[in-house]
Amino acid sequence: MMERQLLPWEAAPDMDAERLSVYLRSLEPDGPPLLQEMEQRARKEYIPVIRPETAAFLRTILTVRKPRRVLEIGTAIGYSALVMLSVLPPEGHITTMELSEERLADAREYIRRAGVSDRITLLQGDAGEILQDLAPAFDFIFLDGPKGQYPLLLPDLLRLLAPEGILVSDNVLQEGTLLESRYAIPRRERTIHARMREFLYEIKHRNELETAILPVGDGVAVSVRKS
Repeated sequence: MMERQLLPWEAAPDMDAERLSVYLRSLEPDGPPLLQEMEQRARKEYIPVIRPETAAFLRTILTVRKPRRVLEIGTAIGYSALVMLSVLPPEGHITTMELSEERLADAREYIRRAGVSDRITLLQGDAGEILQDLAPAFDFIFLDGPKGQYPLLLPDLLRLLAPEGILVSDNVLQEGTLLESRYAIPRRERTIHARMREFLYEIKHRNELETAILPVGDGVAVSVRKS
């Protein structure tokens, strides 16, 4: 029997993913001094902030969409909020939430130093509880909180997302471990592994969403809510 020929997009790429990532990051121009300071601190103290290629993706999609109301789940020290705010229209506002009081205090100080405290609202607490008290509608939502909560937060996120609004979910490929069998995953990580797979299936199969999953950074899912 004749072997089926692979289509162009089915063939395994020859390029080394890590080398490609390093090259793409080398193309990124230096950001403002404050963001560079935050990047250096994040590397030194192992604070989870978005990767340079993810930051570039966010700036690009926000420049196209120009949202006025942005919601972020997972503030950390405020790096991604400042990245996003840099390309929002003058009336754009970000509401962002973080569980850690210590990190939120750091974020508040960086935002103050950036001179944009009036354009970013900081909320401290559990995202699942905070989301229930928020009112729709947000034009853009960036989901970058605890990965095991992604499917649990989805109903509230969809309630808050405006028609034709965009939901961007970060770190959905989990450093490639998502491809592995659950039995190849350390037991302590199996819940996150299962929930992330559940989340990706859900956003790909919901009728009200059009979703693409992109290998940007550690994986980004872009979901547009249909009118």
